[in-house]
Amino acid sequence: MVSIASHNEPMTKQLAGHLLVDCLIAQGSTHAFGVPGESYLAVLDGLHARRGQIAFVTCRQEGGAAFMAEAHGKLTGRPGVCMVTRGPGATNASIGVHTAFQDSTPMVLLVGDVASDCRDREAFQEVDYTHFFGPGTKGFAKRVERIDQADRIPEYVARAFATALAGRPGPVVLVLPEDMLTQMTDARPLARAEAIAAWPAPHALASLRNMLLAAKQPLVIAGGGGWTPKSAAALQRFAEAWTLPVGNAFRFQDTFDNHHPLYAGDVGIGLSPKLAARVKASDLIIAIGPRLGEMTTGNYTLLEAPRPRQKLVHIHASAEELMRVYQADLAICATMNAAACALEALQAPADIPWQAWSAQANADYLANLEPQPLPGDIDMAAIVGLLKKHLPADAVLTNGAGNFASWMHRFFKHHGLAKGHKTQLAPTVGAMGYGVPAGIAASIVSGRTVLTMAGDGDFLMNGQELATAVQHGAKTIIVLLNNGMYGTIRMHQERDYPQHESGSRLANPDFVALARAYGYAGERVTRTDEFEGKLLEALARGQGTLIEIMLDPEVITTRATLSSITKNALAEQT
Repeated sequence: MVSIASHNEPMTKQLAGHLLVDCLIAQGSTHAFGVPGESYLAVLDGLHARRGQIAFVTCRQEGGAAFMAEAHGKLTGRPGVCMVTRGPGATNASIGVHTAFQDSTPMVLLVGDVASDCRDREAFQEVDYTHFFGPGTKGFAKRVERIDQADRIPEYVARAFATALAGRPGPVVLVLPEDMLTQMTDARPLARAEAIAAWPAPHALASLRNMLLAAKQPLVIAGGGGWTPKSAAALQRFAEAWTLPVGNAFRFQDTFDNHHPLYAGDVGIGLSPKLAARVKASDLIIAIGPRLGEMTTGNYTLLEAPRPRQKLVHIHASAEELMRVYQADLAICATMNAAACALEALQAPADIPWQAWSAQANADYLANLEPQPLPGDIDMAAIVGLLKKHLPADAVLTNGAGNFASWMHRFFKHHGLAKGHKTQLAPTVGAMGYGVPAGIAASIVSGRTVLTMAGDGDFLMNGQELATAVQHGAKTIIVLLNNGMYGTIRMHQERDYPQHESGSRLANPDFVALARAYGYAGERVTRTDEFEGKLLEALARGQGTLIEIMLDPEVITTRATLSSITKNALAEQT
């Protein structure tokens, strides 16, 4: 690391909190998301002094702030920054840290802490952050460190950003004692940290090519963190050269262009039965980037752990991840830009024996876009069709967790990173409440059109961040599906304990009135034919809009009704 300060620059002293802000600016940070706290007042003063260089986005709850920072990391590829106070502030923010960890997203959480002379006395709101956040395989941060000396702030901040970007991207936690932040220091920021490329070994690439030449039914599964437009474009050229069908891993559906004739669909929750069968029937899986977690592998059944029936090539940026769950036939430790560029250079044979296999994979994907008939006055497949029709190609789509998200996952078609933009922000960790703050962050950071799909239960976990959106000039369109329940839980209850509903029913507020109270426009849709006009008005409107869709509780998934699930469960019991 090299200091960015000139050797001839006067070494004037400043508050450590101001130096910390200078270090963030040196790392390229343009925004910090957080809830202010008395334990880091010196940092807030530094942000005031550096207005115009870095913006502090004042959030309403630390969980929402952490989700915004995580979304910033997903969208830009640079670590999103979240600032919170000690104790409750840090624990509230932990949901975003966990999301960044499981989603492989670069993020830095800054926690204002108790003063040094109060430590280890269970002082007011004191927490042992190393034990709480990790680090390691049983924690959920890549690194947790406390800065006790103001002069070392540049070292710790530069290392935090480097660690967040290195290998498998992820979150880093820096703990800031409040008395340290008020020390005077003449230290200066260090140079901007960049991700370090790890290239596949030549012999590994040769082995991969030989495995492809021996295959009859190969399939690529792409996803995970660290992708860029450059690597996505290289992946596409690799697939085209070898006529390889490509599926995107769970909630990384913008990794490969969904409009491409080699696209096979998303390998995630509620995947097409034909795609599930195709994964199982494949004789060679090339997994580029995903961890191959529970959701992408169908609870470790599509690929059996630890030794799959299919030959497996696993390419991942983290050596610790390779061979941890799956014993791959070939494991390659490489970052996505390096891996995709190396794969693109592999010479394909003149004749590809699996062209019909690849064509059928895409045909099956297109057939899966045809919806099953479901009851009620709302046709959700048609609603998503209108979103595809009217949203610009670079629109950012966000969602939290719940059955409502399956409509977007199944029926929306992303153009993909290869077109130059990341367009999907969704939590592979399955955290509810993610979509609303993620959308707000995307609007603030990118200025692009942002569409958030939320459920009624999902929205109420971070709906208060609409106040943040209005305060900071963000404009999002929220399509809120209201079925009066925690739908995913109710679905599982009917499958496992039919007609024993417990705890999943919701008494909801007037969402339209609530949105208007925050400063959003509020609209309600009860029939499919009402939606298009409301959407066009929302796109043209200068303020954010919430469109509430009154969804029949029977419409519980994209394929089945609640009653049919109950009926099947009762039949199995008899």
